[in-house]
Amino acid sequence: MVQIQDTILSDEIFEEHFLCDLTLCKGMCCVDGDSGAPITREEYEEIESILPVIKEYLPPAALKVIATKGIGYVDYDGELVTSLVEEGKECVFAYRDRKGICKCSIDTAYREGRVTVQKPISCHLYPIRITKYRDFIALNYHRWSVCRSAVAKGEEEGVPLYRFLKEPLIRRFGKEWYTELLVAAELKKAAESMEE
Repeated sequence: MVQIQDTILSDEIFEEHFLCDLTLCKGMCCVDGDSGAPITREEYEEIESILPVIKEYLPPAALKVIATKGIGYVDYDGELVTSLVEEGKECVFAYRDRKGICKCSIDTAYREGRVTVQKPISCHLYPIRITKYRDFIALNYHRWSVCRSAVAKGEEEGVPLYRFLKEPLIRRFGKEWYTELLVAAELKKAAESMEE
């Protein structure tokens, strides 16, 4: 494990490789799961404020869920999460493009410059999961079978997980924190090469 400021990072964040390939996985991380994507109260309010824009991307089933159940709920772990179209099925903000790839309406609207709200940080950081404790924040790699193609592509291209997630890590923890992470990665690599 590596400590950076008030965060503890698992070794896998430095050791694993990852590079999403939507043409292979079809965005299944927005579809499969036990509950919706974790969101903060602030994110909930931000998403509510941009609903008129993101609704334009959504299929009728998702619009019906939003109208009847809202955009989020508290799951069995007591965590605020996005609503699902069906239990164990896709996120209420997911839609399929012409190629059948599942995408996030929030992310699409943001990338098109239509909103200033980004997708939930839990989605942006995936496959890193954050757990908050009293004195520190833990960052762990979440291994999931739907991401096998991303792991394979990351290994093939030589992209470490922490480099793939540079943008969301900076978004969540800041540039100074990310610079410290890069230093820690180099020190870790140097220490491992000395052991060989």
